[in-house]
Amino acid sequence: MTQQLRVPGPTPIPERVQRAMACPLVNHKGPEFHRLMEQLQGDLRWALGTTHPVLILPSSGSGGLEAAVANLCQPGEEALFCSIGAFGQRWAAIGRAYGADVIELEGEWGQPVAIEDVAQLLERHPLAGVVFFTHNETSTGVTNDLAVVSQVVRDAGRLLVVDSVSGAPSLPLEMDALGCDAVVSASQKGWMAPPGVTMIACSERALARARLTTGARWYFDFTRLHEFLLRYETPTTPAISVLFGLAEGLTMLREEGREQVWARHARCGAAIRAAVAALGLRLLARSDVASDVVTAIMPPVGVDPDGVRSLLSRLRESHGLVIAGGQGPFEGRLLRIGHLGAIDAADTMALVAAFEAGTREQGWTTAAVGAGLAAAQAVLHPTSQVGRERVA
Repeated sequence: MTQQLRVPGPTPIPERVQRAMACPLVNHKGPEFHRLMEQLQGDLRWALGTTHPVLILPSSGSGGLEAAVANLCQPGEEALFCSIGAFGQRWAAIGRAYGADVIELEGEWGQPVAIEDVAQLLERHPLAGVVFFTHNETSTGVTNDLAVVSQVVRDAGRLLVVDSVSGAPSLPLEMDALGCDAVVSASQKGWMAPPGVTMIACSERALARARLTTGARWYFDFTRLHEFLLRYETPTTPAISVLFGLAEGLTMLREEGREQVWARHARCGAAIRAAVAALGLRLLARSDVASDVVTAIMPPVGVDPDGVRSLLSRLRESHGLVIAGGQGPFEGRLLRIGHLGAIDAADTMALVAAFEAGTREQGWTTAAVGAGLAAAQAVLHPTSQVGRERVA
């Protein structure tokens, strides 16, 4: 049975990307690699809405988060970490490991960061020079409002560092327009490439701060990475095959267009949420902050962790649908569907069909047969007569 990989990451790899990664390796100090890096710079800057350099290094997304802390947190100095889930907590833990005086704004899981709390903490901690902020929290299916927080951070005169590992390029993000100082992302999410590469766009303010911080680092040194980037090289051996795949994924995104990519993810996310509601299931996040790339679903009342694990197993083994469970306090209490990167309307309908079948077999829904499919179709194809009749 062919599996549908619909976890929040890694995501499915398009055939074009697979073929690109099959190219013979090249000398990472030679002209072919220089041309590849130059292409990646142009395309990554386009995708992130920035004119600033995008540092590239072989690492997972968590390595990118660590690199940001290592370069932008002075040991012993205060730094604000905004956490509403597992990955916000991970970033704060990295900050502590590097000796930062971590001020952690811990919000409720499933809710967005309270902007007024950010403003109050910055007022109470004038020496906290850097704010670390999660764009899209994959553990809870919540997207924070970057525009609002960036205004608060800019007004306070602090640096804003953004974890958009699962956000960019699937969700709207204009780095320069927002005034972000650093944006971290990773190849295995919306970029449609395998794990192994992290990308960190850095403003001049971020690079200047990195030159002044004194904490220990070598592999993750922004200054060295930037110096090598100026000649389209990397200071250590790069993940060449993954970079070939990333370049092809970016070509596909260019062909589609940024706004079209964002709209596609918005449609697919809305369709999945509509299907979940039609099946009588509840989302963890409220509708106005629910992510368009990850949907977190609560089990029916009375279903224990064994029941959640049983559904995950049935979906995988009987229907070929691989989704994720919960993390932290929601382990065994949550389902998470990833719908980012290589996903379109047909993929969404196939996902919903498998999910509806599995939940029905497990007794999680008593909705009419096809209710989830009809709801998704009504979002994806609103002019479809069939969709209207079935929803009615």
